[in-house]
Amino acid sequence: MPAADRSIVGQANTPVAHRGLLTIGVMLATVMQVLDSTIANVALPHMQASLGATVDTITWVLTSYIVASAIAIPITGWLADRVGARNLFLFSAIGFVGASMLCGIATSLEEMVAFRVLQGIAGAFIGPLSQTVLLDINPPERHGKAMSIWGMGVMIGPITGPVLGGLLTENYSWRWVFYVNLPIGILCVALLWWLLPRRPPSRRSFDLFGFSMLALGLAALQLLLDRGQGEDWLHSTEILIEIGVAVAALWVFGIHMATAKSPMFSRVLLTDRNLMTSLLFMIVIGVMMFATMALLPTMLQQLYGYPVIDTGLLLAPRGIGVLISMALAGQLMGRVDSRWLIGFGMILAAVSLWWMTTWSLEMGWWPIVTSGFVQGLGMGFVFIPLNTLAFATLPPSARTDGSSLLNLLRSVGASIGISVVSTFLARNLQVSHADLSAHVTSYSIFSFDPQQATRFGEMGNQLFALIDAEISRQALMIAYLDDFWLIMWLSMAAIPLVFLLKRAPLQAGSSPAVIE
Repeated sequence: MPAADRSIVGQANTPVAHRGLLTIGVMLATVMQVLDSTIANVALPHMQASLGATVDTITWVLTSYIVASAIAIPITGWLADRVGARNLFLFSAIGFVGASMLCGIATSLEEMVAFRVLQGIAGAFIGPLSQTVLLDINPPERHGKAMSIWGMGVMIGPITGPVLGGLLTENYSWRWVFYVNLPIGILCVALLWWLLPRRPPSRRSFDLFGFSMLALGLAALQLLLDRGQGEDWLHSTEILIEIGVAVAALWVFGIHMATAKSPMFSRVLLTDRNLMTSLLFMIVIGVMMFATMALLPTMLQQLYGYPVIDTGLLLAPRGIGVLISMALAGQLMGRVDSRWLIGFGMILAAVSLWWMTTWSLEMGWWPIVTSGFVQGLGMGFVFIPLNTLAFATLPPSARTDGSSLLNLLRSVGASIGISVVSTFLARNLQVSHADLSAHVTSYSIFSFDPQQATRFGEMGNQLFALIDAEISRQALMIAYLDDFWLIMWLSMAAIPLVFLLKRAPLQAGSSPAVIE
């Protein structure tokens, strides 16, 4: 194997003089990009009024970013080899900040969607490149700590995004959701320009057909997941077309990957057991983390009446749990088999989701805080060891492609999770409302006979409205609990995947060796 594909204990693949400062620059880029995946969500109503959009069209502000990012992520490895990882990273950071400023000054929906596409393309490369840089500038025995630092930014960003977005929108303007990237971006670009090492470009052919099929399939998949609920799924011609395109394009891409002479991704990646298992885990993590975060803010505000700021404070312990467990995981990985940490983290996450299935409309804030904290602990124990094991058996030259696949599958898992829980929420709300309404009789409501309500005129109508509102509230709570059950069973079903992972061939404190 070439020297570039060897990892030696105590020696980084790309040594640098100021590793700490470079890590800060890399993490600023990571946090900036991840934060923008959720920070704009709470500002959509304000954007709708300002840009003259409708309820249906304003969602393209989110969809355009997601679709553009999903299409661009897979070519990160090819571009990094072609133009150099340093040049691509700098282009991504500068382009992301520039696109953010354009989003902030947008005056129409068309402009906003176009600028969000540019932002999604530029931001797509930041995740894989930042992960690769941290792995390259650290020796193998420090990879666990490096991934814990990287993971903190990736996990904390989606949690704090809605809170920060709400604060900026309420106190200033929705445009500051994008302007906030400017000071972060200036410092980030300065550090990267100064410290990011150069790596000579390498000749690598571009698989245009493979990329076209993958891009078409991902775009169709993202569109049907985003628009499925609003278009009534299989009852919509648009959704049926998108399903057909997604299945056909991804199927052709799979056949092409298996038979092409020079496929888009090296088949070494697809035969690496740790990486492929980690990709499955990433889908589950995307569902658990993003689907849960999509449900909780609206649940806390609609059913429990918490304002935006209090909602953010109640969700903050989840981030605290992530920080604690990631720090612990980085220390324990050299002493405990990483697979045990992943299994323990998945069990913690499942337990927290089980607690959430016992919530009621009369409870206080304590169960929300404790379940969120425990779920954060579980996610931290899963995310860091999993990212480390995913690269443990890969050569350094394949890290960028491997990282792009991990980021892509996490994004796809998030899209699938949000779409599925939103659909189940809407459907179960209707079913539960019908079931509860069937039990509203003169025997179940003291001193009130629904069949005689019309005798009371307007007062009877008001009583009916109050009863219907309470039934809707109870039905919505049941629908949320059903979603928590679904996510819990998914997390439990993923636990056996731990047994497919191979133990990392190198642990901290081991004797010097070479990983082939």
